[in-house]
Amino acid sequence: MARDFTPAVKRCRELGIEPSVLGLAKKPSRRKVNERRKVSEYGLQLREKQKAKFIYGVLERQFHNTYLKASKMHGMTGENLLSLLERRLDNVIFRLGFARTRKEARQIVSHSHVSVNGRKVNIPSYAVKVGDVVEIREASRSSSHFKLVVEETHRQIIPSWLQSDRDNLKGKVLSLPLREEIDVPVEERQIVELYSK
Repeated sequence: MARDFTPAVKRCRELGIEPSVLGLAKKPSRRKVNERRKVSEYGLQLREKQKAKFIYGVLERQFHNTYLKASKMHGMTGENLLSLLERRLDNVIFRLGFARTRKEARQIVSHSHVSVNGRKVNIPSYAVKVGDVVEIREASRSSSHFKLVVEETHRQIIPSWLQSDRDNLKGKVLSLPLREEIDVPVEERQIVELYSK
């Protein structure tokens, strides 16, 4: 599997996003970033795509397939794209406060600590649906790791499309995420323009 070993804060600085978007407590460097030259329209569109891929931890092929799926859905393609990315199981675990970062959430899912509607799911890209109950499996709940994570993420705001029961490490999908409920700093319109060329 391809992996990006670039330090997360450095990548955040390159893409112009706050590390807190990824769940990192680190502050960005105060070093002044020099704008080398004017960025072209294509460059701006590419940066927005790179931002979305980096935030959700998705590689190019998977991101493109998600875009194709979003383009076939009813409604605005850009909003559908972000909604599909938000509904990924690893992102839902992060949003519920059961992981500090999306990378940690991805690992939790891959290591079979999560169940959806009582069934074990170890696929981070699994798309949750309305009414799905997502929880940390019974065998993993006693782990001190999850108690520590919940303590650290107790101030994290849970999106209105999710319901979280942090004491029992359980959550429910109340509705599909709308654009105004998705707080990622990405201009999805630019991504659509990039792919529609």
